[in-house]
Amino acid sequence: MRRASITLIGVMTALLATGLLTIPARAHVTGGMGSGLADGFWHPLTGFDHLLAMVSVGIWGAELGAPAIWLLPIAFPLIMACGGALGVVGVPLPGGELLIALSVVVLGTLVASAQRLPIWAALTIVGVFAIAHGHAHGVELPGTADALAFTIGFVVATGLLHLPHGVIAIRAIGCAVAVAGCYFLYGYAWA
Repeated sequence: MRRASITLIGVMTALLATGLLTIPARAHVTGGMGSGLADGFWHPLTGFDHLLAMVSVGIWGAELGAPAIWLLPIAFPLIMACGGALGVVGVPLPGGELLIALSVVVLGTLVASAQRLPIWAALTIVGVFAIAHGHAHGVELPGTADALAFTIGFVVATGLLHLPHGVIAIRAIGCAVAVAGCYFLYGYAWA
């Protein structure tokens, strides 16, 4: 077990170093985003940081087993909708982009290491990150948009992204997600 931990740390360090050699873009791109149900649906699918975090939540829930396999994928979109409402009404969330970048690193690492936490801890982690992701969606909502339709769209897409598949794929995805999160953190640090 110790050897696996050392190997995982070595791999993550190498991937982080590799990620630092590139120049990242901002985590959220809002240009061309529309305002209805379909646009809300596509929004989490076109934001790489959101996509990776959502897939990781589903995979981690599957790794943890019942009740997390259904609790995490249900809790995340519901809490995310609350974060979206906070963003729409203008409640500030200092460090929101940093939390989103951290969500990708943390969730990817939890998946890659098959970390087993108590359900209350898993829900807390997922809940904090869900608020940040939802807040970003709410803030990015165009002023003329139908907030309800857009929210329904991004909540449904997020729920669908929580569907996991295969153990080996889970570990590989976890590593890739954590590395991408390092990339987002690097971009945040230089923004």
